[in-house]
Parts: sequence; C-alpha cells; structure tokens
Amino acid sequence: GVGGGRTPHPRPTMREPTKPLSPRPSRGRCRLCGLCLGSALLAIVVSTLAHLLSPPPQPAPSPSFSVVIDGGSTGTRAHVFSLGPDGRPDLARSAVMRVSPGLSSFAADTARAGESLRPLLEFAKDKVGGEGAAAATEVRLMATAGLRLLEESVREAILVSCRNALRASGFRFEDSWAKVIPGSDEGVYAWVAANYAMGTLGGDPHKTIGIIELGGASAQLTFVSDEVLPLELSTNFTFGETTYTLYSNSFLNFGQVSYLIHRILFFTVLVRD
Repeated sequence: GVGGGRTPHPRPTMREPTKPLSPRPSRGRCRLCGLCLGSALLAIVVSTLAHLLSPPPQPAPSPSFSVVIDGGSTGTRAHVFSLGPDGRPDLARSAVMRVSPGLSSFAADTARAGESLRPLLEFAKDKVGGEGAAAATEVRLMATAGLRLLEESVREAILVSCRNALRASGFRFEDSWAKVIPGSDEGVYAWVAANYAMGTLGGDPHKTIGIIELGGASAQLTFVSDEVLPLELSTNFTFGETTYTLYSNSFLNFGQVSYLIHRILFFTVLVRD
C-alpha cells in the first residue's frame, strides 16, 4: 500500500566551479603608469621641436687668403697668405713661388711682362682652392726698385701689361692695386714682417728690432725712433693699440745686384788703367 512505500531521497544539486576573481589594479599603479607615459610623450615632443627649431650645424669656416705679388729687380714672387679667423696671417699655411727674371727685364718688350705673371697666378689659384675661391681673393702687385730705376713711360707700360694679366686672372683686382711702391714703404713692410715673425709687434716700441734689407737694386733701413724726423723719412704705423713712429730710408743702387755690378765695373776700369 501507500503506507508501505519508500520515501524518495532528493538528488544532490551539482554546483558549477566559480572562476577566481582577477585582481583589480590599484589606483597608485595607474597613476604611475600614466605619469611615465606622459613624461615619455613630453620628451618626444621636446626632442622633435628642438630638432626642428634649432639651426643646422654650421660648417667650419673656409680659410681666407690674400695674394701679394712682389715685383723685385731680380725676380717676381707670389706670396699666398692664409688668414686665420682673427685676420692675422697663418704663416704655417702660407706659400710662396718665385719666377725670374724680374719685371724690369721686360723694358725692351713690355707686353711680355704680364705673361711672366701667369705661372704665379696659376700657383696662387691652386693654393686658394680654385676658380671659386680666387674670385673672392684679392691680388695685389707691388713693384720695387727694379721698376723705380726705369723711365716713367717704360715703367707705366710694364704696369699696364701686368694689370691686363691680373684683371683676366679670375682674382679680385683693381688697377690701383698694381703699382710701384716708394723705397720708404718697402722698408716699412720689411720691418713689419721681421717684427711680426719675432713676436715683437703690439708691445713696447723700444723692444722691436730695426732692419737693414738688402734687395736687388736698393737697400732699406727702418727702425723705431723717438726723434723728430723729416716727413719724407717718417712713417706712423699702428698695430693693435700701439702706434710706432718709424724712420725709414731707401738707398737706390745699394742693393746686392747693383753692388756687384758696380764692383765689376770698378775692377774692369781699374784693370784697363
């Protein structure tokens, strides 16, 4: 019967396994990550702006040059001076070339005087860096006692020939830059060169050295003087903040070659007598 039946037991219910909860990041860690990311972005922006706004690196300045052609009595020299950033000659990088005979040797054929400068101009052009650099480089011709001994018309014809060659050389040139300089100026230039090389310029004038320069056709005597000098023998020269009062005198026909010629003539006459 009903009363004798078994009471059914309820079935156990199966629970599904729960997944472990992932840990939530703390607020402090989020702030740290945001700060790092912001700093990195800021560094990138600053670096980019600095690269775009900063001027490009400037190349090292090219050396500048000056060319002086010394027209002596026995030969002609081209002095190529390399100038440092302060405008002073860098003697270690300067160069010189000589050709002979001198310009005065073309007295009978003045048109050839300019041709004699061409090897010197090619040499100078190579030293300054070619055609482009030559266009920015001055060239000057200073002739000395060899031309001073010639008649004015012959002297001027030689200068005209030289100016034509210099004008066509590719260097910067003006006609007034080719001239015959007085003997006193020749002495001053020699005095400046000697004292510059000795390191005595720019200081006490009495610590400079006097010079006797023996050229081919003349001799020059130049030194600092405290005495009152005739205007034609006195020159004021300023270097830096120091002014020098110079005695400078030139003695034509007292150069080395002139002396030898006079001695030969003297002994020739002596032997004949």
